[in-house]
Amino acid sequence: MKIAIVTDAWEPQVNGVVRTLKMTAHALGLLGHQVEFVSPQGFFSVPCPTYPDIRLAAVTPGRIARVLDALAPDCLHIATEGPLGWAARSVALSRGWPFTTAYHSRFPEYVQLRTRIPVSWSHALLRRFHNAGQATLVPTEHMGAELRAQGYRVPTHWSRGVNLQLFTPEGPTLPRAEGSGPVFLYIGRLAVEKNIDAFLKLDLPGEKWVAGAGPEAARLQRQYPGVRWFGVLSGPDLATLYRSADVMVFPSETDTFGLVLVESMACGTPVAALPATGPIDVVGPSGEGGVIDTDLRRACLAALQCDRQRVRTFAERYTWEAATRQFVQALQPIPKAAPTSGAARLTSP
Repeated sequence: MKIAIVTDAWEPQVNGVVRTLKMTAHALGLLGHQVEFVSPQGFFSVPCPTYPDIRLAAVTPGRIARVLDALAPDCLHIATEGPLGWAARSVALSRGWPFTTAYHSRFPEYVQLRTRIPVSWSHALLRRFHNAGQATLVPTEHMGAELRAQGYRVPTHWSRGVNLQLFTPEGPTLPRAEGSGPVFLYIGRLAVEKNIDAFLKLDLPGEKWVAGAGPEAARLQRQYPGVRWFGVLSGPDLATLYRSADVMVFPSETDTFGLVLVESMACGTPVAALPATGPIDVVGPSGEGGVIDTDLRRACLAALQCDRQRVRTFAERYTWEAATRQFVQALQPIPKAAPTSGAARLTSP
């Protein structure tokens, strides 16, 4: 089956959406499917207001129609609600193509943090976007319940996975300051919606380590000079960082899942998090994958007592194969009689 995935989030961005799509494409290939991405790399793009690291494609439905015609996909998945996503939605609706969408990020809350636009206004727009599809894929059951309460018609569970061969408790670790005590780690985007100050201002023993990049990086580094900063890491270096820490701290109250949660747990490093959608489903009951508490400091200290082997065992329930089978089950075939124009192919790899 040939699957076209339209996404406004793509390389060189480093975030959970891009990583999810890349890992899903790899797993789809192993299941015998062919994946073609339509991303900003194939188009002229401009920086996103308030977040210039994200590029937004300047595109029309006509251009997207020609791209999709060249691909002739069997199924269409629209991953994001940006310019490419809206253009692909327009084409699909005009042709009667069924399609699925995904709710990766809490855009209403992010927009409110940056612009003060009411959450209800953004949800009204996003309901229009998602309710036109056959299913809105959501990473957790709690996220699906929230969207259902907001009027989204068909939230459908699509979980996430982790590379259990890369992220393991066994392997090299990084040195820490002698006698410094435990290491509390944050990995992720350095952005206002991640609530990183809630972690960095805590009075905790030992060291605080942070890895990632984003628009808040310069301010955070100035404000918290005692923190050890690592920048962006990937692959084995990222796994080494996870297993070197005693606790992975997740202060976000807006993430829909949090791939870093399962990566950390796969390395045996317990998570300390607030009781928000994402951690509630992913980390599990207290002591399994970590500790969830309304008091983040209390969660951090309690997570030090978690059994690391038990944390690893809990993480092993998350596989990309199982998550990708959920993705495939939600897809809807495009009718073979759908019109095409045979235009030249214009996609990014």
